[in-house]
Amino acid sequence: MDKRILLPTDYSKNALNAIRYAQQLYAKVQCDFYVLNAFQASGYSLESMMVPEPGERFYEMARKESEEGMHRLMEMLKIHPENPNHRFHTICTFNSLVEAIKHVINKKDIDVVIMGTKGITASKARIFGTNTVTVMERIKDCPVIAVPSTYVFEVPRKIVFPTDYKTDFKRKEMRYLIEIAQLHDSKINVVHVDRNKDGKLDHKEMTNKKLLQDILDGTDYEMHLLPAVKVSDGINLFVETKGADMIVFMNRRHLFFGSILSNPLVKEIGYDPKVPILELNEN
Repeated sequence: MDKRILLPTDYSKNALNAIRYAQQLYAKVQCDFYVLNAFQASGYSLESMMVPEPGERFYEMARKESEEGMHRLMEMLKIHPENPNHRFHTICTFNSLVEAIKHVINKKDIDVVIMGTKGITASKARIFGTNTVTVMERIKDCPVIAVPSTYVFEVPRKIVFPTDYKTDFKRKEMRYLIEIAQLHDSKINVVHVDRNKDGKLDHKEMTNKKLLQDILDGTDYEMHLLPAVKVSDGINLFVETKGADMIVFMNRRHLFFGSILSNPLVKEIGYDPKVPILELNEN
């Protein structure tokens, strides 16, 4: 199960923490890690017609700063014992973060993006930090894992997957979750919050639940029904009481929490995320 993993960095501590998490999450897997820094030049805007050219003073200053930061980062990574399973590749490019990520995903056939979060900011509208939100909203070609800035790695033995069974499931969408679970002998906890207060599912919901069971067959999973509490409160309480190590969301605009990061549910859950969040994209 070789992996090609993209690690965006702005050379901050939370970005470094996400790189460490990726190394430990895939410690036993042959991996090519692509460490990406997307830089911009002072005084220029990618949205304007003014784009500096290689050789121009501001471009070269920004490029040098990016490359020096990458060199320092690679030296820091050498402090820890080298893992023969892992190979690192560095990319410094003049571009916006999202466009740079899209380009690398396509060019290098990336399996997953793993990046850090900044946790709580002054504005609660900024759940994980602007960059993480933007990436999770706009990157559709592969899963994204967001790692809280202060999170200390724990093997993801218990994974929480909230659902309302309103839409069907596809094996290709769930593949990455199943891979993670099998790699770490994880238990997948499917959590359904009973908003109807009667514990009953209609025919469509029952069909989708059976489909999900078929997809998860062969993994260690358990299905839970939570009382009709506020959905975000129920999920947060479940994560806390079960000692969960990861939350998984499907980024579908028609699910009960809508677009994964624009809906109040996920915003509430993600104000101060305690565990990594895996976003699966609809294919």
